[in-house]
Amino acid sequence: MADSGNGDGRDPWGGDSGPPDIDELFKIIKDRWSRSAISFNPLNLLYLIPALLAWAFLSIDTFQTENLSMDFLSDVPFMQFIILVFVIALLRSVIKFIPQNTTYVIERFGRYQSTKEAGLNVILPFVDRVAAVRSLKEQAVDVPSQNAITRDNISLTVDGVLYFRVLDPFKATYGVDDYLFAVTQLAQTTMRSELGKMELDRTFEERDVLNTNIVSAINEASAPWGIQVLRYEIKDIVPPRSVMDAMEAQMKAERVKRAQILESEGDRQAAINRAQGAQQSVVLAAEADRDEQVLRAEGEANAIIAVAEAKAEAIRKIGAAADTEMGQKAIQLDLATKAIEAKHAIARDSSVVLLPDSATDVSSVVAQVTSIIKSINNRNSS
Repeated sequence: MADSGNGDGRDPWGGDSGPPDIDELFKIIKDRWSRSAISFNPLNLLYLIPALLAWAFLSIDTFQTENLSMDFLSDVPFMQFIILVFVIALLRSVIKFIPQNTTYVIERFGRYQSTKEAGLNVILPFVDRVAAVRSLKEQAVDVPSQNAITRDNISLTVDGVLYFRVLDPFKATYGVDDYLFAVTQLAQTTMRSELGKMELDRTFEERDVLNTNIVSAINEASAPWGIQVLRYEIKDIVPPRSVMDAMEAQMKAERVKRAQILESEGDRQAAINRAQGAQQSVVLAAEADRDEQVLRAEGEANAIIAVAEAKAEAIRKIGAAADTEMGQKAIQLDLATKAIEAKHAIARDSSVVLLPDSATDVSSVVAQVTSIIKSINNRNSS
């Protein structure tokens, strides 16, 4: 019997007989299971793994420490090698590493047992099985294009994109056979129903309202499936060719109408501007004429006043000077001069001039005027 390699020569199984055979191993496993597995817990299987590995390696009778060889696996008995492979496969089926945002639905004897979340998980081999793997991430699914009829009996071809995620893996597994197919079909039927409530023009104008109504209807219907629809986006709305031609003709007519309206508005505004310009020019011309007449009248009035004041001032000065002897002589001289000038003007403008006999004598004329002035002065003094 070869040394087990522990250094003290003792049997790691607690005796001196060396590694047990297969029957003794099952007895040891049964005894250890009965002592440790008070309740049926999958973690108890971990207690068996060291025993199986130790038994598989310590039962190699031909392995010697002094003649190590890379071909030692060829010396391992066939039964022990099979058990080693079985242990590795058992570990693989017992221990489950679940990624983040992923859940495993576990069934035991065909019935739902639990839902395993992300991390290290242990299940019972041959008893438990992974019934479904459910992703908790948001998923995007293309909704195939389909025909829908609007409220005004127009056939449309519509497709979209559906965004959803799994909230309850249990309901997504047992509430519906294929939740992905079910939610896609529900999105198609709901979209046809919502389009049937709207007219063609509103389908283009109120796309956000249409998306919101579809999401609300799908969430209400898919609640038993453990699915939450986050949003629905319509990609394309394609009407028939005849409708597109009619829409293009309508758009062209609308553009022509808007152009004509804008042109007429421009003409009307131009006419209004011209009329307002003419009116303002007439008003400005009248105001200018009025201001001119007012200024002319004020100038003439001021001129008349200035002439009158000048004459009055001259008369006052003449009257003041006439009270003196020299003033009297100056007045007599001025009157004589004016009388001569008057006669001269009459003689120039007329071919016949009749004069009194005494009028030819200048001294007599001056004497007459002087006597008149004296009489006036005497009358004023009296």
